[in-house]
Amino acid sequence: MTHPRKIIIDTDPGQDDAVAILLALSAPERLEVLGLTAVAGNVPLALTQRNARVVAQLSGRPVPVHAGCDAPMRRPLVTAEHVHGKTGLDGATLPEPTWPLSPQHGVDFLIDTLRREAPGTVTLCPLGPLTNIATAFARAPDIVSRVAEIVLMGGAYFEVGNITPAAEFNIYVDPEAADIVFKSGVPLVVVPLDCTHKALTSRAWVEGLRGLGTPVGQAVAGWTDFFERFDTAKYGSEGAPLHDACVIAYLLAPHLFSGRHINVEIETGSELTLGMTVADWWRVTKRAPNALFLGHVDRDALFDLLTLQLSKL
Repeated sequence: MTHPRKIIIDTDPGQDDAVAILLALSAPERLEVLGLTAVAGNVPLALTQRNARVVAQLSGRPVPVHAGCDAPMRRPLVTAEHVHGKTGLDGATLPEPTWPLSPQHGVDFLIDTLRREAPGTVTLCPLGPLTNIATAFARAPDIVSRVAEIVLMGGAYFEVGNITPAAEFNIYVDPEAADIVFKSGVPLVVVPLDCTHKALTSRAWVEGLRGLGTPVGQAVAGWTDFFERFDTAKYGSEGAPLHDACVIAYLLAPHLFSGRHINVEIETGSELTLGMTVADWWRVTKRAPNALFLGHVDRDALFDLLTLQLSKL
């Protein structure tokens, strides 16, 4: 029997982060969630750590939640209340968390966990800006080689940017942190907008979740209703992309995704293209590949997987 894969979810919830966390906690036989580390991103840290605890509690399978960095490494924080609402989890009314915040700082938790667990056994799953991960790497270089893999939601190439014309939000918020992570040498799987914009919710899927009649089904349907309004207005699409859930879905069903192993660099100097993920999709440079950059997902199979798993909570 294979042991479940050990993961740490680094997150800035966010409705789609919440779905990703629930998806991970729905599959304990496949994924052992060692903890959640909250980072400032979609909303400030006080709300992201609260929201992480709300979601952990909702799952009925709560995990330790640690608050990490409250601002990017070298820049003021940019947030996205215009997408996620004032709380970051608008769309579902959930009780204030009684699940406690762990006293240890998220960066210290990352460092201690990677030092304690056997090398190559812990996968990091960042769903927001990469501040916590990069700070841990900078503070404790010995942990970098111990990370099995980083599967992250961030960046874009063909879909270019969603917060500026050139940059995706998670990378743009802390480009210096992203640069550290992308240059770290850790095996990377990047789930960019090119992939997540093919993972669009549908009315039928949302109503199917609501029809489960469970607290989780109701909450996910409510969250989706909320951020769908923003995304359908912005992209003119049928539904809204469930960006972060794709990270966990990749761990559970990698065969649903395809991409290319290429070089990806982060722009940190330009005013015009700050935070751009410069992905050498056509392999026109001699730069060594450092990331599996996903470009496609089987949308229908992805949402079938989500329904199946979320119905277990």
